[in-house]
Amino acid sequence: MKLDVQKNQVFWQNGLLDRSQREKRNEHKGTVVWITGLSGSGKSTVASAVEYNLYQEGFQTVRLDGDNVRHGLCADLGFSIEDRQENIRRVGEMAKLLLEQGMVVIVALISPFAAARQNIRNSMEHGDFIEVYCHCDIDICKERDTKGLYAKAEQGLISMFSGVSAEYEAPISPELILYTGVDDANTSISQLTNYLKHRLVAG
Repeated sequence: MKLDVQKNQVFWQNGLLDRSQREKRNEHKGTVVWITGLSGSGKSTVASAVEYNLYQEGFQTVRLDGDNVRHGLCADLGFSIEDRQENIRRVGEMAKLLLEQGMVVIVALISPFAAARQNIRNSMEHGDFIEVYCHCDIDICKERDTKGLYAKAEQGLISMFSGVSAEYEAPISPELILYTGVDDANTSISQLTNYLKHRLVAG
């Protein structure tokens, strides 16, 4: 009943500027770049560097990092299946709002559930959602684990940890796969930067 009341009382407000006007001024398309992968696979490293590269070339960018959103937007959520699904949903909704401002929204989030990622894709127009998979063997992720999270998860100190005590569902057909387990960071960063530049520059 509460949701019904909200639907009857809340209406979408259109502004005087729309996405197409912003994209025309930006001289590039807006999009959501959703980078998924295990902890330690290089998502945040790639996202930060790609954001910087695009910014340097005049793209309007914003980055939503999984750890950062849990300090504020999703600070009330834990790591149960339900809470992780809600975390993904909230980040997806924020990404959509920023997309409507003509931004290149770079999301770095484990987002372990394939269905949750698909739901976000389905909520956008075709071509607005670019799924990027940081492919990295879990043993390599453990070697890179500067935070000690895998060790804690294996000791039972962290529950519902993707790849250890919780499942991670890798993308089946993402737009781009970065082989961050075998390629150096600069290679993966260049691949994604170049991919986005060619895809997003308006004709």
